[in-house]
Amino acid sequence: MARWTADVRRAGCTVGFVPTMGALHQGHLDLVERAVALHGKVVCSIFVNPLQFNNLEDLKHYPRQLERDQELLEQAGCDALFAPEKEAIFADFQPHTYDLGVLNDHWEGPSRPGHFQGVVNVVERLFHYVRPDEAFFGEKDRQQLTLLRYIALREHWPERVTACPTVRASDGLALSSRNARLDAVQREQATILYKALQRAAELAFHESVSTVGQVVQAVLAQEPTLVLDYFGIADHDTLEPISEWGTRDKAVALIAAQVGPVRLIDNITLFR
Repeated sequence: MARWTADVRRAGCTVGFVPTMGALHQGHLDLVERAVALHGKVVCSIFVNPLQFNNLEDLKHYPRQLERDQELLEQAGCDALFAPEKEAIFADFQPHTYDLGVLNDHWEGPSRPGHFQGVVNVVERLFHYVRPDEAFFGEKDRQQLTLLRYIALREHWPERVTACPTVRASDGLALSSRNARLDAVQREQATILYKALQRAAELAFHESVSTVGQVVQAVLAQEPTLVLDYFGIADHDTLEPISEWGTRDKAVALIAAQVGPVRLIDNITLFR
């Protein structure tokens, strides 16, 4: 893969990169299309990273559809697919324990111990093989995105980490490969997450942080089968929880909940 990138660079092209775990949907394809618009060549990777799964059942049932993914990538204008076997990624692999700072202290950090170490280690490996100029990540995984930008800056990674807006279905549900595991009833129930976030965004302009949280809890109570992991409001840059608005700089509301067999996450920027 690195040889392909070197040949591309010798031809005068820059390389955009979209790392994924496959089971592609329009959210992934939007990242690819953004990369195509900005770079001469684009690579997409498909690798189901075992290091970032805390639940072995989740790993076992994670959807895989490589042939279909290849077709979608070709249609989106992707130039190369990097789909390594686990043995290739972890050959001579010495995991590094990164200092993730406060970005691992809240939200997904406590809920999924070791998850972000697994993400950062494998992204670093993918960057090593692909060697792109720029990598594109969706804002749906806000904490992952923020953390990767932080690590890229602190570790002096040469690759730019670029944020792209969350892509949603017509009813507001954030697109996710895991949505395929929801049945029709659960799929409808899952829309309450974005409705709750929208309500938070509306109220943030004239209500306190605590009041916003109380109203969101009431919205979520409309779906009693939903099991809430967390809802909270955080500083936009550090993702540390906040209890008051301060100067009303941008903040972010984050949510995670179990809907049927699937744990879903979402977020929304406040004061945008």
